[in-house]
Amino acid sequence: MITRSAILVLVAFGSACGGAPQVPPAEPGTFVLRTRQLEKTGTLRWKASETAVLICDMWDRHTCANATRRVGEMAPRVDAFVAAARKQGAFIVHCPSDTMKFYEGTPQRERAKSAPAAKPPVEIKARRLIPEKEGKLPIDDSDWCDDEPKCPIKETVARGWPWTRQIETIAIAPEDAVSESGTEIYNLCEQKGLRNVVLVGVHTNMCVLGRSFGIRQMTMLGRNVLLARDLTDCLYDPKKEPRVSHDRGTELVVEHIERHWCPTFLSADIAGR
Repeated sequence: MITRSAILVLVAFGSACGGAPQVPPAEPGTFVLRTRQLEKTGTLRWKASETAVLICDMWDRHTCANATRRVGEMAPRVDAFVAAARKQGAFIVHCPSDTMKFYEGTPQRERAKSAPAAKPPVEIKARRLIPEKEGKLPIDDSDWCDDEPKCPIKETVARGWPWTRQIETIAIAPEDAVSESGTEIYNLCEQKGLRNVVLVGVHTNMCVLGRSFGIRQMTMLGRNVLLARDLTDCLYDPKKEPRVSHDRGTELVVEHIERHWCPTFLSADIAGR
C-alpha cells in the first residue's frame, strides 16, 4: 500500500469544486501519477530516481498461443513506457522468470547479482493467494488457455517451459538490470534508494501478483507499489466463471488488486500518450 512518504492526495469524483482535479505540472525528474483505488482517485508525485519499473514475464513465447499474441501486441507499448520512464530517471528491471541462463554474463544480469545483500523485514518468496487478506480471485483461472482449439499445454510443459527470453521488442538498456529474484531486486532497491515500484507485464492474476518480486511481496516489503493497469493482461478463459470477456476478466483482477493491494494508474502519465 502507499505509505505516507509517497505524499498521496485523495480526490473524490464529483467534489464540491466540480470537474476534474487540477494537477500541477511535473518538475523534471518527477512523475505525476493519477491513481485509482477503492473507487477513489488521487495524485502521487514520485521522484523518478526513487522509482523502479519491474517488467514481469513478458516472454518470447507462452503456453497459450493467445497469450503469446497478446504479449506481442502489448510489448511495443511496454517498450515505449519503460523508455520514457528510463529517460526521466527510473531504474528498469527486466524480470523474465526461468530464463536467466540466456542473460548469464551480461552486465545487466551481473548488476542484479552483485547488489549488496540487505536484510528484508519479511521473508522474500513467491506469494500465492492469501485468502485471509484478499478472499478469492474474481475469476476462475484454472484453465491456462482461451484459444480454440485448446493449446496442448500439458504436452508443451512436459518438454519444458516454452519461453527462452524476454520478448525482443522490449529493449534492455546498458543501465538496466535483469533478475527473476525478489531477493536480488530488493537488494537493488536498497542499494539505489528505490522506495517506489511500478509493475507492468503478465499475467495479472498469476505472476504479477504472486512472484517473489510481485505486488503481494513488494507491498509486504513496505515499498510504494503501483500497477500500470493498461500494461497488463490476465490468463483467463471466458468459458470459466464469471463467464465474462477476456478484457473484462483482466479488469476484474485489476479491481481486486486495487481493493486489496495497491492503486493503479495509466501508462500515459509517464509515457505521455
